Amino acid sequence: MRVLEYFYKGKCWSIYHIGSMTLLPIQQRFHMILALKRTAVRHAFIMLLVLVWAIRSAQCHQQKYNVVRFHAAADGKTDDSQAFLATWQAACSDQARPIMVIPGRRTFLLSEVTFQGPCKSPITIQLDGNIVAPNHIWTTEQTNLLTIHGVDNLTLDGKGEIDGRGAIWWDCYNNKRCHTRPILLAFSLCNDLWVRNIRLKNSADKHMTLFQCNQALIDGVSITAPADSPNTDGITVASSNSTTISNCSIQSGDDCVSILSHTKNITVTHSTCGPGHGISVGSLGKSERAKVEQIVITNCSFVGTMNGVRIKSWQGGKGYAKGFLFASLNMTEVQYPIVIDQFYCPQGNCPTKPGGVAISDAKFIDIQGTSSEQEAIKLLCSQSVHCHGIYLSNVNLSWVNHTTPTNATILNAHGTTEGMVIPTIQFSESL
Repeated sequence: MRVLEYFYKGKCWSIYHIGSMTLLPIQQRFHMILALKRTAVRHAFIMLLVLVWAIRSAQCHQQKYNVVRFHAAADGKTDDSQAFLATWQAACSDQARPIMVIPGRRTFLLSEVTFQGPCKSPITIQLDGNIVAPNHIWTTEQTNLLTIHGVDNLTLDGKGEIDGRGAIWWDCYNNKRCHTRPILLAFSLCNDLWVRNIRLKNSADKHMTLFQCNQALIDGVSITAPADSPNTDGITVASSNSTTISNCSIQSGDDCVSILSHTKNITVTHSTCGPGHGISVGSLGKSERAKVEQIVITNCSFVGTMNGVRIKSWQGGKGYAKGFLFASLNMTEVQYPIVIDQFYCPQGNCPTKPGGVAISDAKFIDIQGTSSEQEAIKLLCSQSVHCHGIYLSNVNLSWVNHTTPTNATILNAHGTTEGMVIPTIQFSESL
């Protein structure tokens, strides 16, 4: 046996060699392991400090581009469109995650502004002030007050508001003097989009549109317009995939949320709707082949709306709409809580046409509340293209202020029920 000694951490350590085996006394082995662990913890702590410093350093280097510094008047009277464009161009060219700042407690007048991408890095628009549209008929073109086009990794956040001053437009439209009206906020070709907390109100037409936008999250947004304001949809999603709308409050004169063709993986959750026309898929199939699938509407409340959840398509349409889940919904004095309508014709007098968009695999689960009409459920499907795979479970809809039970109208719809379902559903006989 050989005994070797060496110093480590200021201590003398004895090592015993017996043949090919190397042994440490138990107490020395314990102290050595403890010392090594302390060293590893110290190194990990140093690495954590370096990481925190790197993150803080990156944040400190985020340049803020304030529209006031780019000569925005911020008085609500002077057109600040050019100042906003100059601010955007500077921020969009920054490679270090810039922030475009629209400061609070100020009002900015804009008219037809487009923020064009792509940008050099992820970018944030911090909207804390208020944006207003001109208080007159300011365009005869089909346009938007604010367009954001081709910008990936965009965050629009803040406590601010965009006001479309739509009353003058609604009057113009109702009196058939205006054939086109501007959308308030339009996103197109924007991927990895995050819109949070902002407020939109009184758009001349739709409030927010998403076209060809993938991986979008709309969270905590408030939208308000009078119940009689024409076509003031809250959020419209078209030709987009993987979009989530959550924690939103929408009051409008049309659909709270409208999901149009060529959409997939769209979720609306924990949101309130009303007044308005409800949450709608469609209208589909009027001038294109419909393609809609995997739509989820959950944990939403509807108050005083025309419809609750609705799938609507035109006669003679083509394509499909499939894979729907409508679950955990509360209806309060909703005119028609559950609707599938393959005969959509808002102006009336539509000619009868064969064919239709094929609607299938729609589940209605845990839907409770009251209907303002006795006819609480309408499943109206085409004679030539029936609806298939309809499923209802735990549905309880009563006729408000009446003891008479609600009823349902079923036409060319096939499916099953499970558990309690009120009103009673009598599906069409299988073909």
